Formats: sequence, C-alpha cells, structure tokens
Amino acid sequence: MKYEIVNLEEKILVGIGASTSNNSPKMGEVIGGLWEKFYQGGIAQTIKNKVNSYAIGLYSDYSGDEYTVTVGNEVSGAENEGLSVKVIPAGKYAKFSVHGNMVTAVAQAWSEIWSMNLNRSYTGDFEEYLNCDMNNADVDIYIALK
Repeated sequence: MKYEIVNLEEKILVGIGASTSNNSPKMGEVIGGLWEKFYQGGIAQTIKNKVNSYAIGLYSDYSGDEYTVTVGNEVSGAENEGLSVKVIPAGKYAKFSVHGNMVTAVAQAWSEIWSMNLNRSYTGDFEEYLNCDMNNADVDIYIALK
C-alpha cells in the first residue's frame, strides 16, 4: 500500500471518546457507537470553532493493547464543555489516501497498515474523512512515526 511522508502541525480535536482494544470483541461496536453518537446524536453540530468540516477519528493514549478512540473535529480553540479535548501532536506521519466504501475501504486499509513495518511512535494515529459519502468516501489515514 502506497503512502507519503508528511510533517503536520499540531491539531486540537474536540469530540467524544472511549477506550477499546483490537482484541476486544466489542471493538467495532465501541468505535461504531462513537460515530453514531457523533452524527445521529447531534454532537457534530455542537462543536464550536471548527477549522473545517472534516470528521476525525483519533487513536491515542496507547497502553499495551488498549487505546482511546476520539471522534470529533479539528478546532481553533476548545470551548465545548462536556466534550473530550485531545491534541494531535506535530510531527512526521505516514499518510495513506483511501477511496471507496467508508467502512470496508478504511477497514481494509488498516488491515494492510497493521501488517506494514512502519517505525510507529504511537503518539496519535488518525483518520480524516474528507467527505461523508458512504460509498465513495475520501479518507486520509495518518500514522505517527518516530
């Protein structure tokens, strides 16, 4: 799978989060539930100071098998009470561009990324959804590198 190396500035993310692990039988349910709550639960409409309309799924706070998933938007300033605030650190990332069905194309990309020998830092990996078209999604996946 092809990717490019990019350097990103720090991003502030506001949204909702939960902990899970790749070995959990409820991982898909946890992550899917966050996305459902974000869109159908009206969270997306309440986020203030959005930098753009792109939804972000952040994977951070890695501890062994466990990590935190946060679904939200990049903001210029965190002013939402009751929502999670996360910082995506500035640094070097492997950027993968994915196009296709929002669920299956992203899942397939992650399957390939997990099998790659990337020099990962585990400081914060994220998906940036450039549109909301379920069958023709454009998604950039960023993997933090050392």
